[in-house]
Amino acid sequence: MKDLRRLQRGREGEELAVKYLQAAGYRIVKRNFRCRLGEIDIIARDGETLVFVEVKMRTNESHGDPEAAVDRAKQKKISLVSLHYLQTNKIPDQTARYDVVAVQRTVGGHEIRLIKDAFDLSP
Repeated sequence: MKDLRRLQRGREGEELAVKYLQAAGYRIVKRNFRCRLGEIDIIARDGETLVFVEVKMRTNESHGDPEAAVDRAKQKKISLVSLHYLQTNKIPDQTARYDVVAVQRTVGGHEIRLIKDAFDLSP
């Protein structure tokens, strides 16, 4: 039951993030790209830049800010998956970056923060 709620929250956060990114001018390329190495929530274009987006949602403040959950280990995993995506789709020499969308549920709805260029490629 707890896993189902977590999954539903994740979907809710991603839906909110997609709408937010589209309103900001991003064009969504792919959602939930999965491979044996892991998953990337959203792949989008911001102009000519390919953006790998991690979405983190919190329903309360007991676990801190959502973006704090994108630690070095998570960054490394996202980096590996993004490189796999670029290789698999034969996308050489592409300008890319890593953004984080932090979604925090509030009394009146949701607060959404976009952290552009949140981290660099992690070796």
